[in-house]
Amino acid sequence: MTISHSSVDQVASEDVASEGELSECMSGLLSVMRASISVMSIVQRVYPVEGAQLDALVMHCDHARLVYNLGLEQRSWWTQSRRHFRQKINYVSQAADLTEARREFDWLRAGSTVVQQGALRDLDRAFTNFFARRAWYPTFKKRSNTRQGFVVRDLAARRVNRKWGEILVPKAGWVRFRISRAWTDICAATSARVAVTNGRWTVSLTTPPAVRKIPDTTAVVGIDRGVANSVATSDGRMFHAPGLTAGEQTRFLALQQRLARQQKGSANRERTKAKLGRLRLRLADRRGDWIEQTTTALASAYCAAAVEKLAIANRTRRAKPKPDPDRPGAFLPNGGRAKSGLNHAILSSCWGKFAQRLDHKMSVIVVSAAYTSQQCSNCGHTCPDNRDSQAVFRCQGCGFEHHADTNAAINIRDRAFIIDHQPEGMSGDRVHQSRLRAAPTTSVP
Repeated sequence: MTISHSSVDQVASEDVASEGELSECMSGLLSVMRASISVMSIVQRVYPVEGAQLDALVMHCDHARLVYNLGLEQRSWWTQSRRHFRQKINYVSQAADLTEARREFDWLRAGSTVVQQGALRDLDRAFTNFFARRAWYPTFKKRSNTRQGFVVRDLAARRVNRKWGEILVPKAGWVRFRISRAWTDICAATSARVAVTNGRWTVSLTTPPAVRKIPDTTAVVGIDRGVANSVATSDGRMFHAPGLTAGEQTRFLALQQRLARQQKGSANRERTKAKLGRLRLRLADRRGDWIEQTTTALASAYCAAAVEKLAIANRTRRAKPKPDPDRPGAFLPNGGRAKSGLNHAILSSCWGKFAQRLDHKMSVIVVSAAYTSQQCSNCGHTCPDNRDSQAVFRCQGCGFEHHADTNAAINIRDRAFIIDHQPEGMSGDRVHQSRLRAAPTTSVP
């Protein structure tokens, strides 16, 4: 990413510019440079030619999956009991083993060494994230997975015309893709990942992130994420994540019923799975477009936002079984079906992806979610009876009435931009939080 120094030169050339103004400009540029350290991906649609080019892409996906699985199995051999007499397995040793395997097997040598080494790098990164406790232990990649892909390290791209470009893929030549972003952003890419999902080929170009646009306002907003309303703001705006239409839901259910009756491994079952995959892909595109439009609208209207900290993985866990003490081997009702429906509704609201994309586009402050739905934004009274229903909030202390989601969003905004910046003892310190936890749980007479 190229940082322009025109603003610095302009400030330095003006006689009226003070040293403070120059230091502020330099600090702003330094913040932009720090933000450019991380990377992002630009996803473009790829249209390979039927025949040798498409076969080469499929071959790369198969080789990448095979090398990844073999590398994972090889790493499982090395244990603590063998570390004294066996060389530790890492990327360097596995890359050397891959070179020997390519000399022995012609079908492996027919593929690209860049793609196969990229699979080993993905495996090494997966183990690094596991030991850093950022991810689970790596698992084997299945051929039946709807998404397959491989890495292209030495990226070469050229522009054909205004709408089309080409990327050089080893053993496949120049593959055409649709241009939907500025060509300067595509040229800044350093590597790429070609993937296929339910028959749709895409290329993810690794580029520096775009510079955040600073809106011409000082307004801040609190955001409450829910199920009935996917996103509710402190200004009273409501946003709903899209889903399948009524006709698409009927068709999706019919396809699932047909899939359950079909024999595993049959051609008809594969065709049904492909139809279901296309419906899921359409739904993912629809929700992704909603996330981009909603986050962009919020980033253009506010300078900062506050969201509550939600443990989505914990909230979407399945209900624990309740063994029946009177009947060994039997279980009591645990509300599993209702919990499953709630988990599906939470995941359909796209809480995590929404917060992630919002943080990419604007300043986001994360606050505690405790009692945001029970606390009155008018007087601060906290009580479970304040919330009459999902949408109605009626304070038992002062009689304040408001939409429940909007009231929670106001509390989130106040915790981030008002409470946290007040003197200690009157803000979100431990004493104040203990008072909230000790708030009355019944109506005030």
